Amino acid sequence: MSAAAPSRDTAPRRDLTALPPEGRAALRAGVVGNWIDNIHVFLPVTALAPAMLVLAGPAATASTGALIIVAMLMGRPVGGVVFGRISDRLGRTRTTRVAIAGTALCALLIAAMPTHQLLGAGTVALVLALRFLGGIFVAGEYSAAIPLAMEWSAPRRRGLMSGLILSMAPWAQATIAFAVAALLTLLGPDQYAAWGWRLLFVLGAALSLGMLVYYQRHVADAPLFRRAQKAREEQEGTSADGEGTGTIPADGRTAASASATASASAASAPVDADAPRRPGRQAPSAERHAGRPADRPAGIRALLTGRWAPAFWQVFVLMTGLWLLTDSTVLLLTARFGSDSVLDPTAVPIAMGLASIAQALVMALAGHLSTLVGRRTLLLVWGGVAMVAGPVLWLWAVTAPTLAVAAAFAALLQVATVSAYGPISAYLSERFPTEVRSTGYGAGYSLSLVLPALYPFYVPLLEPWLGRHGTVMALVALGGLLVMVGAALGPRLSPTDVDADLDTVAGRTRR
Repeated sequence: MSAAAPSRDTAPRRDLTALPPEGRAALRAGVVGNWIDNIHVFLPVTALAPAMLVLAGPAATASTGALIIVAMLMGRPVGGVVFGRISDRLGRTRTTRVAIAGTALCALLIAAMPTHQLLGAGTVALVLALRFLGGIFVAGEYSAAIPLAMEWSAPRRRGLMSGLILSMAPWAQATIAFAVAALLTLLGPDQYAAWGWRLLFVLGAALSLGMLVYYQRHVADAPLFRRAQKAREEQEGTSADGEGTGTIPADGRTAASASATASASAASAPVDADAPRRPGRQAPSAERHAGRPADRPAGIRALLTGRWAPAFWQVFVLMTGLWLLTDSTVLLLTARFGSDSVLDPTAVPIAMGLASIAQALVMALAGHLSTLVGRRTLLLVWGGVAMVAGPVLWLWAVTAPTLAVAAAFAALLQVATVSAYGPISAYLSERFPTEVRSTGYGAGYSLSLVLPALYPFYVPLLEPWLGRHGTVMALVALGGLLVMVGAALGPRLSPTDVDADLDTVAGRTRR
């Protein structure tokens, strides 16, 4: 089949095979790239725990490992905002390549880190600094690469692609868990702690470098972004020459977004407006709109207090709930399996790996299901299940008498809670128009993790009041409640609502 997009008159519905090679490459890279990103994110959760004495010395505690995890989480809000704005200005693909290179470098430097015996406390300090920088670059990757994949996706495939992309997080968790279990078995705990863990960071860096080459050779920005970028550049040019007024329509969209949306609206509604246009087809001039002067892609101020604030804060509540669920059912569950359960150190990664596989499979289905029943409906139901069933499943998992029972309850727990991430890539991309999509995605996805990520500090303070297990169970319930509240505050995004160009959906639902 030709790579060129068929005409709108003869192709009422486009599928993956109708995309040009760079579009198909962007979707593949979005899926595989997010798996690699999450390998970098979750490596310390499982991979560094058996080597903590070598890195942090005899004074190492569980809080040391938690701080290494939190360091990357704290870097991600910075990366989401900074790289999101760069992506909206310079392009998704260029930004992704820079972020991938930075992620690979940080992983290689950690792999070469001297031990505590050589540097003392400096070893942990350097690891913390590199994890913080790595968090910035990882956030830069998903803030650019995932909106890029959504901009290439056909409307009715966005939910499925969202589920496939975000399901790579639990697949990465499973990959790391089984790799650690295998290395511990092959090398033994002593050799693994001495040097075996470094192999995993080298592998992560190698995977990132391979993805960098792939983006360089095969991936390009979507037509939706290029049209918006061209309209903005033309508008800035006419404003600089004094030939135009550079205005924004009254609904708050910038000229670039209005131009791209108007271009999409000229076609029949069921057609995938994200697909490439025929050569020579131009977006309407943005100069015909009336309103405020156009500006550059919105920064963090526009998100927090400006015209995008309602959408941002609604997303913030929703994502805060999801991050609470993640920290409780992935990070804290892994730690408590090691300290509070009957599982031995080699059994913990096996239990978490099996749970991650179940989570991944259901997460992909959840993304597609959201297209069939509506995004808000799915999130409301999933949040309710997480709030009611999640705490009980968490307790049963931690107190399970055998590995098989622990793995089964951990799998049910993660399916009932964090599999709700399935539609999130599509949801966030549909809440913000092209000229602010990466900034909105990066900030909404990353700033919301700050408060949940501070759990190493507030969980010990709550335990005297709620109990050791009761504290985490309360966090699970709160996470489910916030998912419900955030979803209820947002638009319906029904099957009919989302069956349109991304900018059209964002324009309809902006509030």
